[in-house]
Amino acid sequence: MQENGGAIAPHLRRLLEFVEPDRDDVCLDVSRGRGPMPAALGPQVRHLTAVDAMRLPVPAAAVAATAPTPRRRMSTVEFGTGPVRIADGDALPAATTREDHVPHPLGPDHTRIRADATALPYRDNTFSLVTARFSLYNLGDPDHVLRELLRVCRPGGRVVIADLVRGNLAGPDRDRIERLRDPDHPGTPSIARLTEMITSAGGSIRRLDVFTVERPVEPWLAGACDEATAERIRTALVAEVDGGPRTGAKPRVIGGELWFTQSWAHVAAEPIP
Repeated sequence: MQENGGAIAPHLRRLLEFVEPDRDDVCLDVSRGRGPMPAALGPQVRHLTAVDAMRLPVPAAAVAATAPTPRRRMSTVEFGTGPVRIADGDALPAATTREDHVPHPLGPDHTRIRADATALPYRDNTFSLVTARFSLYNLGDPDHVLRELLRVCRPGGRVVIADLVRGNLAGPDRDRIERLRDPDHPGTPSIARLTEMITSAGGSIRRLDVFTVERPVEPWLAGACDEATAERIRTALVAEVDGGPRTGAKPRVIGGELWFTQSWAHVAAEPIP
């Protein structure tokens, strides 16, 4: 997706640089709804298939706060981090934002289908690049989804996951506001939990990019279940700015507008032969 007169939004550009698409890549993007990745990746790969996956129930155990030691994992490279600011109008990762409703043309050399992300209709080792952006926990059991993403990826290929995370030492309190806004919110995994899930599903972690994102509150609250809930969240965030109880969202006022903070992660893995 291109925005602001043809410029790709900074956070999406950061993900594309992390993905490192190649002109010879045969790519599969799996998302809930029509996100921006297919249109952004399409011109940079040989062929792209976009799966608009159906939403399935997610077990609560899928986002457990603790994680065992990964069974097999290569050295992790952490890319340079730092706050990324998303202005009002940029593409935002939430199931109820406009990303899911705007049709993004793929072009004649690309394909769009609907499918179950826990049972993708492709043979093993079909794609050299598989991506899933802010959809892992919205497509069914994330462990099953990860196994499918790795199954259809070729040996030596890569699976890139982009999703919300929390620090390994951070408690789950931050999810209270997320669940207030969206009662179906499955919880935010720790960085360790997300990487352990990938390795347990049969992937080897190759690269990791974790960074802080500041977002304006109002576009995010537009996805709240009702206006009364949005006002409760808004009140709690304003109270924290004024020295009240912490919400975990680290709100602050920028240019007279209320903003809050999230942590995002980009993880690149490859299937273990």
